[in-house]
Amino acid sequence: MPRATVRAMTTDDRGTASEGGRDDGPDVREPGARTAARSSLAASPSPGAPAADRPATSTGLRRARDVLVAAVLALVMTAGLLRVLTIILAENGPSAVLVGLALALLPVLLVGAAFLWLDRFEAEPPGLLLLALGWGGGVATAIALAVNTQASLLLDPSGVPGPVSLGVVAPMTEELAKALGVVAVLVLRRREFDGVVDGVVYAGMVGIGFAFVENVLYFSGALVAGGTSQLAVTFVLRAVVSPFAHPLFTVVVGVGIGLAVSRRGRARWLLPVAGLLVAVVLHGLWNLSTFAPLGFPLVYLVLQVPVFAGVVLVAVLARRREGRVLREQLDVYARAGWVTPAEAAMVASLPERRRARRWARATGGAPAEEAMEELQNLAGELAFLRERLRRGTAHRGAQAEEQQLLSALWLLRQQLLPAPAPVSRPVGAGVAA
Repeated sequence: MPRATVRAMTTDDRGTASEGGRDDGPDVREPGARTAARSSLAASPSPGAPAADRPATSTGLRRARDVLVAAVLALVMTAGLLRVLTIILAENGPSAVLVGLALALLPVLLVGAAFLWLDRFEAEPPGLLLLALGWGGGVATAIALAVNTQASLLLDPSGVPGPVSLGVVAPMTEELAKALGVVAVLVLRRREFDGVVDGVVYAGMVGIGFAFVENVLYFSGALVAGGTSQLAVTFVLRAVVSPFAHPLFTVVVGVGIGLAVSRRGRARWLLPVAGLLVAVVLHGLWNLSTFAPLGFPLVYLVLQVPVFAGVVLVAVLARRREGRVLREQLDVYARAGWVTPAEAAMVASLPERRRARRWARATGGAPAEEAMEELQNLAGELAFLRERLRRGTAHRGAQAEEQQLLSALWLLRQQLLPAPAPVSRPVGAGVAA
């Protein structure tokens, strides 16, 4: 962290220590402080005050439920993936499948890194990212393979998939199956779903998982059917020219769901449906391009490239909005004395976050760097929760969660940074009218 940043975070920031040497944070017990600390939605406890604990029984039941749900989902995803891989093995043989697996990993690393780069203000939990990947690779592919195979048998007596199978049935089946993965994340962990960026990231991961398994099928099949020359052509088309195809289609659904979570009323239901319909149309046009002369190059240049550019623009603008939300909401907490203004500015700036982690590592080693990263993520989670409370779209129990996050943030920042300066007029955790 630059010296100027360190000075801004330390100058005049040390509050008076309470009895026994423990810093309990700003004193909010003066007359009127309790009223000032309240918003229309929730009252924030004073810095350093313990948050209200959840009943142990409720917490135990919730954890048991989460473990059970995770186990069931893991079994379903594993079963689906094994089913699909068994079919691919039967068609193409072990050696071809091994080659297909190795080549299919390359675009996964490239595309996955792009989505993780986008998700830097509040990194999504690894478990949910794995759930999205597993759903795309195990559940969505199994559903698509079963439905598409039956549809082809009914609609294509010649055995060659035709326009209806590829242009209508496959897009509808695959996009709906992938969209259910994003919905599953939303249902299971609503509190982790803050808006468009999260919708893009989770949808992208579902699409990556689906594309990975599908690429194994196509790469191994190409090797068996035409040798290395056909494999090379297939690899270039799918992994070099259009590695974002499946993730891109699903991202459109993710944008719709991401917009919906911050809205109320009819739009909350119409936006995801609209996103799904757009994804189906894009996917259908993409598949149908194989039946027209110059269809693929034309669709790629006229449709795929502009849509890709549009999605990138939406994602970048959404991430910029996340930065503004972080700054606005953390400024409120700074006025209340939970963090300093410099810390609020640091969390809302990606370059400053990197500098802060480097500073923490230089002063305290790897544990301090990990603590700083945890503090940044925790502050981001708190700010986005506060934004949902402000909008009236927060989940049940959000007010209690806000108090717990504030308490955890206060304890963590005390390990790394000086205490914020006491304030004469504490501001509540909510947004001032």
